[in-house]
Amino acid sequence: MSVPLSIRSAAVLGAGVMGAQIAAHLVNAGIPTRLYDLADHEGKTSSKIAIAAIKRLAKLSPKPLALASLADAIVPANYDDDLEQLRDCDLIIEAVAERADIKHSLYQKITPYISDHAIVASNTSGLSINDMAQGLPESLKPRFCGVHFFNPPRYMTLVELIATHDTDPALLDALESTLVSTLGKGVVRARDTPNFIGNRIGVFSLLAVVHHAQRLGLAFDEVDALTGKALGRPKSATYRTLDVVGLDTTSHVIATMRDGLPNDPWHRYFVTPDWAQKLIDAGAMGQKSGAGCYRKRGKTIEVLNPATFEYAAGEGKVAPEVAEILAIKSPQERLAALRNSDQPQAQLLWSSLRDLFHYSAVQLEHIAHSASDLDLAIRWGYGWQQGPLESWQAAGWREVAQWIRDDIAAGNSMSDTPLPKWVDEIDGVYQHGSSYAPGEGNYVKRQQLPVYQRQRAPERLLDDPLDAGETVFDNGAVRAWHDGDDVLVASFTTHGHVISPDVLKGVEEAVAIAEQRFKALVIWHPTAPFSYGADLKNAVKSLSSGDRDTFSHLVANFQKASHTIKYSQVPVVSAIQGATLGGGCEIQMHSALTVAALESYPGLVEAGVGLLPAGGGLKEFALRAALTQGDQGDLIGELKRAFECTAMAKVATSAREAQQLGLLRHSDTVILNPFELLYVARQQALALAAANYRPPLPAQRIRVAGRDGIALFDAQIVNLLEGRMISEHDANIAHRIATVLCGGDVDANERVDEAWLLRLERENFVALGMSEKTIARIQHTLTTGKPLRN
Repeated sequence: MSVPLSIRSAAVLGAGVMGAQIAAHLVNAGIPTRLYDLADHEGKTSSKIAIAAIKRLAKLSPKPLALASLADAIVPANYDDDLEQLRDCDLIIEAVAERADIKHSLYQKITPYISDHAIVASNTSGLSINDMAQGLPESLKPRFCGVHFFNPPRYMTLVELIATHDTDPALLDALESTLVSTLGKGVVRARDTPNFIGNRIGVFSLLAVVHHAQRLGLAFDEVDALTGKALGRPKSATYRTLDVVGLDTTSHVIATMRDGLPNDPWHRYFVTPDWAQKLIDAGAMGQKSGAGCYRKRGKTIEVLNPATFEYAAGEGKVAPEVAEILAIKSPQERLAALRNSDQPQAQLLWSSLRDLFHYSAVQLEHIAHSASDLDLAIRWGYGWQQGPLESWQAAGWREVAQWIRDDIAAGNSMSDTPLPKWVDEIDGVYQHGSSYAPGEGNYVKRQQLPVYQRQRAPERLLDDPLDAGETVFDNGAVRAWHDGDDVLVASFTTHGHVISPDVLKGVEEAVAIAEQRFKALVIWHPTAPFSYGADLKNAVKSLSSGDRDTFSHLVANFQKASHTIKYSQVPVVSAIQGATLGGGCEIQMHSALTVAALESYPGLVEAGVGLLPAGGGLKEFALRAALTQGDQGDLIGELKRAFECTAMAKVATSAREAQQLGLLRHSDTVILNPFELLYVARQQALALAAANYRPPLPAQRIRVAGRDGIALFDAQIVNLLEGRMISEHDANIAHRIATVLCGGDVDANERVDEAWLLRLERENFVALGMSEKTIARIQHTLTTGKPLRN
């Protein structure tokens, strides 16, 4: 069995923060879920703990639920009254406290109620799956495994899948397919060793940094300045990560390594630092308790000095000479410069990377099948741009190996254990799209299950080849290509996939070619974002010079491209993920269909830079409102959502929320795995073509709200202005947005056509663009990346 499982309903056992968020992600995927915890018999319901956990989901940030109303799909339950309901569950995920005795006790309690086909999986972060399987009925053992989600489950890609000696391999394949396609996860098969792969390597890396920081006398915030974005890792870096995870949780994971790995050559480092234990004893667990390595006092972030145990405002920065080294493009030259520098910050980076490489090589065979499993676990579970073995190979495999040996011989490394023999037998762990598997002494392909055939452009590791397909044309901003099928694909190649004049020309050319030679066109990019919107750098040149005609022409060209997409004779499908802003959002609004990854964030955000949507977005809002409400419906009520969305420059926090805001249609398709976007978009496009797709008829008689609608929206604007919630310029922008949405200075229920609304968009956009305050906003955003409220 290698197809996804049929999961009609699921259960999560344990309503702690992790269990509740797993339940949330299951309902994000459309799986009705019961959330179990202990019973509390006081009051009207015994499921108070689970109910409270579901309510807490709304307060967590980032949001565990793609849409707040999805909380209703999580049913609270308790172990005393509701175990009978487990019989209907196809997947049961245990997420109780990390204690084997508690887990065994729970398994004994639920076993009589588990159906003979259900899968039972533990979300343990590091306890032995085989040990937990002991005591289970023989009939259940083939259906038991580990399935370790990383926190937060909605956003972190990694799920580690761990088999026992008895787990049915076919069932594990089916579960992996479900995790990948239905839940949108990146699955890594881990061996049943303490803390598996992600936490084993990730926690070691944290411990190595902490060890060397203490040795070199570097402050917490100084270390975080070095080991975050400067190193291609999340901005939480090292000590902030400890605060986010929780010092108590981290201490538990360290203890799992200490107790479970007595023969590990690095065992003496598996201890909670004294300062961390002191914080834990004082109840300062990190972010969840308000203090840890850092604390916030008013607007000031203070950092702990572990020597004095006092907090002070942080001032940690990367030293100029180290910043110069980190700016070196060549990984080999950069690492060599760090190694050869006497600067303590440089030595921290070299020493911690050296020991991470060393540890990863020694442990690879014991914890993972191949190098790609280890690197993907760290990428997906810890958010690094490159895994440890990738970074090593990028810097020169053999040379770095010799540096590690030299430091071992000199007594500088954390362990004197020699590198494995296989390190000398290869020139790198990646070769021709395969990765090295020490246990086999060979390079192996990854992702062999059929579900991975849906991923046209999966996560690329160091040496993975990129199949570019057959190019039809490339104008430097858009490349149109195909895979030998009937679907043309257009991919923007601009930075951030911004929409420049050449992108607009490329889109029109792609439509023309698709109409002549293909059945459909898909607009898709292999990586997020879909688009940051229009190319402001190009527009600001016309604005600064006061060239109204050129600026107006730019807008007209955008509207022309949108019109071309909407009225194409073949279906145009947009496949979006990540930020889909401004003009990028308008492009997908004009597509016949949008296929959106759940983590898509559409928004018409032009108000933030002093403009309004003018690529047809407001026109589409007005048209959709008229179509929805017909001749007699509440047109203004329907437009209210669109007005607030655009005037406040709202960005949806998920594709589901985008549907609620009207930025996506409810008929658009939402999927959870962004790597499947192109596959699904192609299938949908071909389905439209097979149904003899025709573009919509031009809308000639669009009912608009006219002056009455504008007056109502203006009243809202005045209230916000008088309450000093918006500026005069914000009010001007909002009034112009209302004017376009309502069809301009006409009577209520007047009928207009699309050209009328597009003219209103264009005129108001140009008028705003020529204002000094808008030019100031655009220039400020281009310079700082942040909006200006003037």
